[in-house]
This record gives sequence, C-alpha cells and structure tokens, in this order.
Amino acid sequence: MRTRYAFVLAAGLWAAAMGRDGWDQWVNATILPPLSVETSVEVVDRGGTLLRAYTVSDGRWRMAVDGGAVDADYVNMLLAYEDKRFRSHGGVDLRSMARAMVQAALNGRVISGGSTLTMQVARLLEESGTGKVGGKLRQMRVAWALERRLGKDQILDLYLHLAPFGGNLEGVRAASFAYFGKEPKRLTPAEAALLVAIPQAPGSRRPDRNHDRAVAARARVLDRAVRDGILDAQQASGALTETVPHERRPFPAMAAHLADRALKEDPVALRHQLTLDASIQRQLEALAKDVVAGQGERLQVAIMVADHASGEVIASVGSASYTEDMRAGYVDMTQALRSPGSTLKPLIYGLAFDQGLAHPETLIDDKPMSFSGYAPQNFDRQFRGTIRAREALQLSLNLPVVQLLDSIGPAKLLATLDKAGVQGVIPGDQPGLAVGLGGIGVSLEDMVQLYAAIARGGVSLPLTHRLAGTRDEGQRILGATSAWQVGDILAGLAPPPGAPSNRLAYKTGTSYGHRDAWAIGFDGRHVIGVWMGRADGTPVPGVFGAELAAPVLFQAFARVKPKLDAQGPAPAATLLVSNAQLPQPLQRFRSRAAAFAVAGNAPSVVFPPDGAEVELLPEGLLVKVEGGRGPFTWMADGQPLRVAERGRSAMLTLPGQGFVTLSVIDAEGRSARTRVRVR
Repeated sequence: MRTRYAFVLAAGLWAAAMGRDGWDQWVNATILPPLSVETSVEVVDRGGTLLRAYTVSDGRWRMAVDGGAVDADYVNMLLAYEDKRFRSHGGVDLRSMARAMVQAALNGRVISGGSTLTMQVARLLEESGTGKVGGKLRQMRVAWALERRLGKDQILDLYLHLAPFGGNLEGVRAASFAYFGKEPKRLTPAEAALLVAIPQAPGSRRPDRNHDRAVAARARVLDRAVRDGILDAQQASGALTETVPHERRPFPAMAAHLADRALKEDPVALRHQLTLDASIQRQLEALAKDVVAGQGERLQVAIMVADHASGEVIASVGSASYTEDMRAGYVDMTQALRSPGSTLKPLIYGLAFDQGLAHPETLIDDKPMSFSGYAPQNFDRQFRGTIRAREALQLSLNLPVVQLLDSIGPAKLLATLDKAGVQGVIPGDQPGLAVGLGGIGVSLEDMVQLYAAIARGGVSLPLTHRLAGTRDEGQRILGATSAWQVGDILAGLAPPPGAPSNRLAYKTGTSYGHRDAWAIGFDGRHVIGVWMGRADGTPVPGVFGAELAAPVLFQAFARVKPKLDAQGPAPAATLLVSNAQLPQPLQRFRSRAAAFAVAGNAPSVVFPPDGAEVELLPEGLLVKVEGGRGPFTWMADGQPLRVAERGRSAMLTLPGQGFVTLSVIDAEGRSARTRVRVR
C-alpha cells in the first residue's frame, strides 16, 4: 500500500514537471470509456408508478435515475462520507490523497481512502479494479478528463447509476427497490445511510448475505452524518432502531403480460406509460390469485377493466400468476381466442331492437324448432313457451335468440362484430346460426370492447393501453335506444348469491363442453370482463359462468370502486310501454319463415331508396312503401315514428341529419328497411 501511494506521489511530481501545457495535452488526450449507460426498460402506470422493469442486456438491474429523484439526505450523506470536496476539486482530491498516504505511513495500513467520487465513476465506467498502481493512475487520469467534459451533476448522476450494491444490483434506484421496495425519493435516514455504506464493499456489506456487517456500516455512516450536521442526534438514534432488511425484494412485475406486449409493440422505447392504475391492477392481481386457490392446479382466470367513456384500459390481468407453469401462467388469456358462450346474445337482441324486429316487451316463443336442420336446445333442455324478449335474454334462452339471429342474418352479426373491432375467428370459416351461441373464437379484450360499446350508447371505441397517442374515432354499432334497452335488461338480472343488488348490467356465458366461463358487466363508467377456464382449452367439469365467473365479476367491481356509477337515463325516443301498448307488429315476434308464409307480397320501401342521400324538408322526410298489408309502422333506427299508418306514404319527423335506418312493418309483421343519409 505504501508503494502504491509513493508511486502516485511520484506520478504527481512528474505531472507537475510536465508543465501546464503538457499537462493539459495529456489530460485532453485521454480516451474516455462510453459515457452512456444502459438502463432497464420500465413500464409505468398512468401516474408514473412502476409496474414492471426489465434487466439490462447483461442481466443487471440498473434503473434510470437523476439527482432530483433521490432523497436529499442520501445525496448529502454520500458526499459527506465519500467526497466532501466533490464540488470543488478537479477530479482528484490531492489533500485527501496526501492525508491518506500519511495515515497509511504512520499506521502501516490504510486508515482512509483518497479516492473521489469522480475516480470511483472512472473505475465503474471502465469496470477496472482498485488494487494495482497502474489502475489507480488510470482512474486519476480519467477522473481529470471527466471533470473537463462533464459537469458535477452529470458525474454524480453517473455514480447514482453505476454504484454497486451487491450481486446484479447497480445504481441507487435499483438498490432502493431491491432492499426497500420503493423509489429512492422516499428514503428514510436509516435507508439512505445503508445505501451510502454498501458500495464501499458491496460483496461484504450486502444485507441479504452479511447482515451484521451491513448494520455496522450503516451505523458508521449515521455517526458521520451527525458529526457533519446532516442529521441531529435524535434522528440518528431513531434511524439505528430501524430494521435492516434480511433479503432482497422482487422487483415490481405487475401487468406482466401487458408489459411484454408494450415492449413488443415498441422495442426501442425505454419507458412505456400505460393507462393502467397500479392500485387497481394490484388489487385485481390479488383477486385472481385468490379465486384460483384451491380450485385445482390448472384452473386459470383473466380479468380486464376499462373506462368505457375513454376506451382506456384500467387493469389487465392475463393470468393468476405469470410464472406458474402448471396453469400456463405465461399465456395472456386476455388475448387468447375462446368461445364466448352466451355473451354475444345482448348484441343480437340489440340488433333486433334496432331493426324493429322486437322490443324488450315483445312476446317470443321458446319451443322446439328447427332451422334448416339446425335444432338448438336451451342449456337446461327445457322450454318455457311464450315469453317476453326481456325475460328471454335474462334467462339466456337459446331458441329465442336463434330466431332473432335467423331474421337478422349471421352475416349482419359478423359485420357488426367487425365494426366493433372484434376479431372473431369462425371454425371452418362458415358462419351460421351457431355463431350466436358461441360458435366463434373471440378474446376477452375484444368482448370487453364490445360491451364498452353497448355501455357507451352503441358507439364502439377501440380500447387503448397507452396513455400517450391519438385515439381512433368510434363507430356506431347500435342505436342509442337499443343499447340502453339492452343495458336496462342486463341490469335487471339477479346478482349471484351474496353479491349486492346494485343493478350492475352483466351477462354470463358458458362455452360448449364447459371449457370457458365468462362474466362481463358495466355500470355508468367502467366495464369489467372475467374469463375462467384452462389455458389449454380442456373442459372444466361442472363449470358455469353464472356460478364461477359472475361472483368474481362482482368482487372485481367492489375492488375497483366502493359504489357503482349510475347508468344514464333512457333516450327521449325510447318506447317505455307494456306489451299491450306496443304497435301491433311489435307485440309478438314473427320469425322470417312465418313472415314469408303469409299470403301476399312483402312490403318494400320504394322511397327513399337504399343508399340514397336525401334532403330533410321542414315538414319532414317523405317515405313510401309498396306491397304488404296496412296499417304500417314506420321506424327510424328502431324507434317508432308513425304507428297504424294506413296510407302508403308518410312524412317522418327526424331528429337531425346523418345516416339513418328506416324500417316499415306491415300488419302481418313483415318488414323492409333502407339506410339513407339525410342532409
């Protein structure tokens, strides 16, 4: 050690002999290591809270940080303990080095170091050792060069990124998360003192491996902080009572699947800010773990929450545990294609309401019937005879909804799903009536987006998980009245046992073979979707959406908010009447086959023709019908405008301009429609 300092002293004398010009040339000619530091990619929530971080390319934890994001006591303790004259020296503190050499000479061993923070940064940048004379001289030269090319705050920032804290931890922010589970801005004096002490000997002062040494090193830093006036004696005494951690904490890994997805979308970005709320995400991840506990080794769950007004995803839980192999936790079940069971039924009813085929109070048959050889049955294999459409949807009966879909046409349903952004996959690519009962592959995210459109009054808006960026404009998939009617029906569904009667609008579904259990619901602000099943698609005996997924849905809403937001009132044009007060064609549903069986020509709209652009006159819009048998009912976007109209022409009063679907229904229940643009 004496030899080293003698060499350094000789080197200093040699440098002085070089003269000012020679000295400047020598320092300026220093080839510096790269000054850019690779830091961990981070995914944060809407408020900046860390959701997940990734190691850098060599497997180290090194997180971006600046001096303003670190506790002031930590910085003050660091400078006082490591380099008191950091702000004034030129990279090498000759006074400290001389003192260290004298102490070493008098005591025969090193009493204090002479290395500055700048010299430590030089060593860390080059990952060089400290024990050889050549290495020490190189650190001094690099330190002098760094001081000429960087400001003091820049050098301090490099230290904050590179300081070693044991194992694969580098930098104060990574250490703060690993040992205390929080940002370094909120360090206590005890925590700050420990983080000052560890880098001096990271191998022997790691609290998770050498706890006693870490405690002793922290005490020395606190003692120095009192001596230098950074802390008072009472603060230091209190800090000494704080427990030093015995182990490292895991780094945040919330929304792991969505974080991976964000990286894949933009692999260059170092920071991804998502629309998620970390508090809600944390609570729903805990809920997911709870609901699969004790349910077998393979049962899995996925949960999504979105703000249906903005389309922003608030929470996304892809599985109960990202690392659990038995449940295939690495598979993001919010994106997996699964059969939706009965959860498409609300959309089919909405389309039927839109087209004037039915009303919530319309009577419809629930009895055995065949559709060109396709003979669906209800889930419980029972039939209920004639029933209101409202009750048929609440009971999730199959025969009524297949009748409606037969009249609407599967192609119309698929076109609406596509318009809503649902990327459905049909087995064999042959759409049929079975699509309405779950014969299509969809993802949980797409289903949440679909229900968000219903909750939004029939306007679909693509979900987004990135806080920044443009928002696509929504497309109308249902009329506002039809969407409200569907929501009103679903809000009348009885909650699961033990759940609050809070008029949550929700629907459950169970796929064929008990492979998937669904529950999706919304209030006036949020929509939540729950899927449960096995990631490999194998059956789960006895699983039902109403029994398995619905309770989870209600628990999720309880964790997201203490009280539901009320849904909006019915649009002004909504027909809120009993069955007996409905227009005659809407009192009882007649299937397409029954309508064609009626003698006579079916009605057709002859004016305005389909696809036309027409002018709205002050007295209204002129419409004409041919064929059919009067009286006629005229509707616009599913809302009756003229009832029991005996003439074949009429003037309709429309609310405004834009696209509108006009429907006419004759006395036999046969209908025709046209879509025009009114200007």
